[in-house]
Amino acid sequence: MQGLITKSTGSWYQVQTPDGQRIDCRIKGKFRMKDITTTNPVAVGDIVDFEMEPDSENGVITNLHQRKNYIIRKAINLSKQAQIIAANLDQALLVVTLASPRTSLGFIDRFLVTAEAYDIPARLIFNKLDLFSDEGLEILADYKSIYENIGYPCFEVSALDGTNIDQVQELLKDKVTLFSGHSGVGKSSLINSLLPSLDLRTHMVSEWSDKGMHTTTFAEMFELPQGGFIIDTPGIRELGVIDIEKQELGHFFPEMRERMNECRFNNCRHINEPGCAVLEALENGEIELSRYESYLSIYHGNDTRA
Repeated sequence: MQGLITKSTGSWYQVQTPDGQRIDCRIKGKFRMKDITTTNPVAVGDIVDFEMEPDSENGVITNLHQRKNYIIRKAINLSKQAQIIAANLDQALLVVTLASPRTSLGFIDRFLVTAEAYDIPARLIFNKLDLFSDEGLEILADYKSIYENIGYPCFEVSALDGTNIDQVQELLKDKVTLFSGHSGVGKSSLINSLLPSLDLRTHMVSEWSDKGMHTTTFAEMFELPQGGFIIDTPGIRELGVIDIEKQELGHFFPEMRERMNECRFNNCRHINEPGCAVLEALENGEIELSRYESYLSIYHGNDTRA
């Protein structure tokens, strides 16, 4: 039988069949050994084959179908290992707040680089608009300018009072969408405002998924009435960029990518080389300093915290 993984606790996975049945499955022992380098062999969004266990309502996952894409992060406690957050995505929405808690530009940039590297279109959702002072609105305008100028659509919303929620609804139709961000940015509130019927279920789900969760992050998928799915992820404290070679990093910054062919040297690192088109654009104000600082931070493997 074939199904879609919609929920995970690390040791058990909920698999939804094409006719809507949901079956709790575990992974076959040998399956874990097949060239899997991530902490979770399968993830929410994966298509799998499974078979029912004899005399049981549970199943066993026997095969993973090829992924269209996936998004990945470093495992929190094992820096050399990685964890797949979700698979087979049409887009990723990063929920951002400028206070309570503050989402740093560095965190935003690491998320966007990861999405670029795994070929996932990304958008930024600035939440808690209801809390913004005049000064906060100016900062928000600056943030939006940075990212809209390099091709990332930005949306201003308030999950609390429903401002511009209809814009997000439009984004989601018939797509598989990952929601991500720090704890406290209002992802659950935003999802509840998009799917009010989930309110009670969200609390029930968190009780269910807390079992055996430890410090690992797991995702859950919800079906949308207008078509498509939302994948909600528990808050990410830190986001390490992995599996990206230093010489490739600039390709995942759109404003650097479009200038690379103008550099004097083919192997330009965009750090101190003469004739570097990226450094020239930085000096001319065509590339934001914050974005370039993020590039250097990732290039040198600096701290991944917010």
